[in-house]
Amino acid sequence: MNITIRENFSLKKYNTFGIETSAKYFVEVHSCTELKQLLTDSFFKRKKKLILGGGSNILFTKYFDGLVIKKISNDIKIIAENEDEVVIEASAGVIWHDLVLFCVERNFGGIENLSLIPGTVGAAPIQNIGAYGQELQNVFNSLEGITLDNLEEKIFQKKDCNFGYRNSIFKSAFKNNFVITKVTLILSKNPVLNISYHDLLDPINKLDKNNLSIKDICKIVSEVRRSKLPDYKITGNAGSFFKNPAIHSDKFITLKEQYPNITGYRSCDNKVKISAAWLIEQAGLKGKKVGNTGIHVNHALVIVNYGNAKGEEIRDFQKYIKDIIATKFGIELEEEVNII
Repeated sequence: MNITIRENFSLKKYNTFGIETSAKYFVEVHSCTELKQLLTDSFFKRKKKLILGGGSNILFTKYFDGLVIKKISNDIKIIAENEDEVVIEASAGVIWHDLVLFCVERNFGGIENLSLIPGTVGAAPIQNIGAYGQELQNVFNSLEGITLDNLEEKIFQKKDCNFGYRNSIFKSAFKNNFVITKVTLILSKNPVLNISYHDLLDPINKLDKNNLSIKDICKIVSEVRRSKLPDYKITGNAGSFFKNPAIHSDKFITLKEQYPNITGYRSCDNKVKISAAWLIEQAGLKGKKVGNTGIHVNHALVIVNYGNAKGEEIRDFQKYIKDIIATKFGIELEEEVNII
């Protein structure tokens, strides 16, 4: 192979928690050709593999005794369009926010509320990323990739992906057995602004609502994110660590009697989605620090590395949080972050 394989390679700069750990083998691939070449190599065929995007949704708790594959690419292109819509294709290794800026500059609407989400395009459908009233599934068209076990090339349309709240088929049936290589989105040439999310109202009210553009929304969302979330380059973190739980409506009514200020939003199957951040704050955990880790003072969903935390410390701390929430509210929090 002409690909450079590195051994016992440090992953500290490749995960936003800044955890010092290593992989037995590490490789960067720049194309599908290189990826296939790697996956067909007899030495690596039976090795455990991890596909690494931006490292922004992962917590390493131990040495990775296998092959870490990092996709590198910057290919974004328009593959179809009409008067109303445009189809954008982006390679999996593209930085997500770079794709947002590409689209915003051209007034292609639909992902401007997803500005400044860390990670790569290939990771976006796995998590079905969402923020400030938008979700990837709302603009998703299709993706292409390769199965790791038999190297079959597959195309997934939107209906095939089983999108849910921060969930997809790539976190279940195809978990650890599929490499996404490219993603296509359908965006609007006549954007309808999504400005209903409460965190955006104050900054939007300071502007002329009659002349708002998706550039304005992109800028506002980016500023709000920067004000609430720590910069992982300074304070290691993976953004929101927990999902907002969906509880049965009867359970919500009971909680409402105990905590009148709790808010919820109806979801499917007679469930009510409530704020995990609210639960953590009510439990008095916001800003709590234990050793080298803790909950950020400005955002109760963000677990941070204060400089020297090990992955095991953060894993144990998140278990501590879950235990307290389960005891106090009878609610089981579920992680957004992939714990390795």
